[in-house]
Amino acid sequence: MLLIERNMKRRNDLRNVAIIAHVDHGKTTLVDSMLRQCGQFRASQLQGERILDSNDLERERGITILAKNIAINYGSTKINLIDTPGHADFGGEVERTLQMADGALLLVDAFEGPMPQTKFVLRKAFVNQLRPIVVINKIDRSDARPTEVLNEVFDTFVELGASEEQLDFPYIFASGRTGFASQDPKATEGTIEPLFDLILRHVPGPLADLDAPLQMLCTTLDFSEYVGRIAIGRILNGRIRKGQSVTLIKAGGVPVASKIDSALVFDKLGRVEVEQAEAGDIVALVGIPNVDIGDTIAAMENPVALPRIEVDEPTLSMMFTVNDSPLTGEGQYLTSRHLKDRLDRELQSNVALRVELTEERDSFKVSGRGLLHLSVLIETMRREGYELAVGKPEVIVKRINGVDSEPYEYLVVDVPHGQMGPVMELVGARRGEMTRMDVKGAYAHLEFVIPARGLLGLRNRLMSATQGEAIMHHNFHGYQPLRGEIPHRQNGVMISMVSGQVVAYALDNLQQRGTMFVAPGDDVYPGMIVAENARGDDLTVNPCKEKKLTNMRASGSDKNILLKPPRQMTLELALEYIESDELVEITPSKIRLRKKSPTSEGKRRAEKKAVGV
Repeated sequence: MLLIERNMKRRNDLRNVAIIAHVDHGKTTLVDSMLRQCGQFRASQLQGERILDSNDLERERGITILAKNIAINYGSTKINLIDTPGHADFGGEVERTLQMADGALLLVDAFEGPMPQTKFVLRKAFVNQLRPIVVINKIDRSDARPTEVLNEVFDTFVELGASEEQLDFPYIFASGRTGFASQDPKATEGTIEPLFDLILRHVPGPLADLDAPLQMLCTTLDFSEYVGRIAIGRILNGRIRKGQSVTLIKAGGVPVASKIDSALVFDKLGRVEVEQAEAGDIVALVGIPNVDIGDTIAAMENPVALPRIEVDEPTLSMMFTVNDSPLTGEGQYLTSRHLKDRLDRELQSNVALRVELTEERDSFKVSGRGLLHLSVLIETMRREGYELAVGKPEVIVKRINGVDSEPYEYLVVDVPHGQMGPVMELVGARRGEMTRMDVKGAYAHLEFVIPARGLLGLRNRLMSATQGEAIMHHNFHGYQPLRGEIPHRQNGVMISMVSGQVVAYALDNLQQRGTMFVAPGDDVYPGMIVAENARGDDLTVNPCKEKKLTNMRASGSDKNILLKPPRQMTLELALEYIESDELVEITPSKIRLRKKSPTSEGKRRAEKKAVGV
């Protein structure tokens, strides 16, 4: 970074520490234990589990999506803890927040060992010149193998090109759930204090010049209805005071005169206003309405810009369009203007996202780091009252050295030994190549390199082929030359040819031909996908067909109809399921599948109905 070096000193009263790990290796649970044992909180403040995962989607999915800042006082030292996402799709959050840290806690599951996202976050830590403290977590598991995992971590450090200093990493064994840390891998009880002590010994205090001109990089944005945008970042040099005039340096070096209305530092689970903050502090600044992530907040005289934040490019895109189905109108925000305004607002804080205008006025090309990255955005929008339709996810192909290249993913599958065959067959059919096979207890550990295209829909097929026992993880590997075709969905679909409500009698006849997506009473329209066909071709059907009444049938004859439960489509399942001529229709309460254009039969019948034929 471009720092103004004068009288650089270490602040021994402060530590800035990021917590990094593979998804579900226990970051948030460990932080819960640290909060409970630091003695600074009332019991009412620490209700339940996953205290930092305040977002509804985070709690439902059991993953961290947004980076969080908290502050704990341990003795005379303030420790700023930054809980980062573990999934590679949210790498933009990881990259930004690591720039605020002087050290990192690398959590590794005592059974699983280093996983794809472990390598991803560790590589980002090395890029930022951090020396991680390794925490072998979950040592209270019955199948824990802490010593073996520690050796695997060392091998991972070597594989990623760690320096001699980084290879000599401090380590500790812990259980976030039980709340203890120890140098003894066989320990079963204790407190978390040894981890605090390890942080103070091995994470350096921030190096900064308090008297130098102000320099701060905006790494995160928050928003308040009362004060507008809130710029969050670490002060690299100088001081910030309440009411201070500053220079905001935008992209391209454009300076904008601004003023700080208030400065807040992180304290426990919240923020407190201060008269002054110093170099090394992580602060939230109010009063700069046009600040963006990557902007530099600098002194008024001779302002010096810091390098803007760079993140990995998106690898997956899909079309977001206005929902024009006959059942539209449930949501609060329906128009292209609403859609554009919401995507523009997302761009201000989601640095890994890209939005492009298309030739079609009502459509936008949205690109992100992966399916989870984009699906979380869509799910957030639908909960906010937005209604839209999205197309099939497509990988972004690049021209590299005159060759069309596509993104590849590093895929890891853990599966019982008896289920290895179906996994290798499915991944192989999708152009995946096995790079490693190990044994971890009762499970086989399989590693592949596979085109990102091959991952779309793979999870569902793996779960079906292994009776739900496969554990699958992946992260970005790099670009390689484009390979041949990858098998598409084997089955066709059943498409409604009429509008109306689904009737049990019609489903009773149709369920013999495939798997239903709708239930009696559901609304349908021409072009809507109502079922998966057992055969490979598409089929137009009438799910609203009622039984003709005759004098020979009793009124209670239909009570014997037995219907199978319809397949419930989650957002991710729907996005993986559709083909290029199909859309996912998303409203605040419904997820429907449809063809982009109504079938000719459905269109003909709809036209007849419209003219009263």
